[in-house]
Amino acid sequence: MMSGIRVAIIDDHPLFREGVARSLSESGGFEIVGVGAAKEDALRITQAKQPDIVLLDISMPGGGLNAIEPILARHPTQKILVLTVSERTEDVTQALNAGAKGYVLKGVGSRELAEILRSVAAGENYVSPTLSAQLLSSLSGRSGLPAMSNPLATLTEREREILTLVAGGLSNKHVALRLDLQEKTVKHHMTRILAKLEVSNRTQAAMVLRDAMEDGGYPAA
Repeated sequence: MMSGIRVAIIDDHPLFREGVARSLSESGGFEIVGVGAAKEDALRITQAKQPDIVLLDISMPGGGLNAIEPILARHPTQKILVLTVSERTEDVTQALNAGAKGYVLKGVGSRELAEILRSVAAGENYVSPTLSAQLLSSLSGRSGLPAMSNPLATLTEREREILTLVAGGLSNKHVALRLDLQEKTVKHHMTRILAKLEVSNRTQAAMVLRDAMEDGGYPAA
């Protein structure tokens, strides 16, 4: 019998760490293979247990962000998901630049967290929708171009959320589930996004976003 998705939880708040471990265990389909409270714990547990996903906080002894690159240097295919209270664009950017597969805020519900972990285990990337919109808005603002010269600046907040998720590899169906929308609503938004970016398909739209993110120092999802 399959043991489920193997997760290591690294967080220096014991009650929160225990709560996440308990909720994932109760939801079914997960196995908690290790817990820790510091950067060195993250490195040690990853080496010893080789979990499917490392769930990593930022604020901890040694710094959670500082653990990402060393982990991936030893285990290039390791999936890392940041779970934190920080909404700072700089922290999101640094985590994704370092190689994290996702960035989730601690206000997330237990059922949604389980869904996110399943999607990351399946190869998808994830950034909390509000942060996705902030990142794209910040990127558009940093470009210094007038809105007419910068098609990303013409997108609405909802269109930015959808484009960021699409660029991260999600299908219309999964975008709809993530944002609690109807799939036909997502398709409608995608039609408007393609028109605004003057491209003919979602792959080209994702490339426009990724090229802009690279220019702005923020990586493709």
